[in-house]
Amino acid sequence: MMQRISLWLAKLWGFRFTGAIDHIPRRVMFVVMPHTSNWDFPLGLITRGALKLKLRFIAKNSLFKWPYGFIFRWLGGIPVDRSKSQNFVHNVVKSIEKYDDISLAMSPEGTRKRTDKLKSGFYWIAMEAKMPLVMVKFDFGNKEVNFSEPMVPVGDYEADLSKIVAHFKGVKGYNPEQGYLFET
Repeated sequence: MMQRISLWLAKLWGFRFTGAIDHIPRRVMFVVMPHTSNWDFPLGLITRGALKLKLRFIAKNSLFKWPYGFIFRWLGGIPVDRSKSQNFVHNVVKSIEKYDDISLAMSPEGTRKRTDKLKSGFYWIAMEAKMPLVMVKFDFGNKEVNFSEPMVPVGDYEADLSKIVAHFKGVKGYNPEQGYLFET
């Protein structure tokens, strides 16, 4: 039922799902970009429902406070305190290591505002948890949610980052002027 509703909402919104949809591993880190609007969240929920993905997401802890916190937890959210340096990567890996089929979604931009530098936590979580990366474009310009083939990170962040950034080049977020500059 949820899948049908999600597919209907995607069609109503004009979005289609493309790319390596049939090659998504059971345990994976989804790298979702660009993150330029609050509209990215409902698009993510629609995508998750339409493709029947077992997916959790990482979000700032302020979203998990009263009165809406229970909703974000129910939707699969994992709160993160971004104000403290507290071995975030290791703590996330410890909390997911017991699951064989968990998927996480993170936006390396870490904000909806323009940024010149991506956060690396998603990469190191994937490395430590031995999860492949699947890049997911939220392309509002082409009304498309595109999935890359799975990529196994090799431990050379800069080399892998150049491949990741190349995948997202030219994609337009809901507010393109607020997106990361894919010039690396």
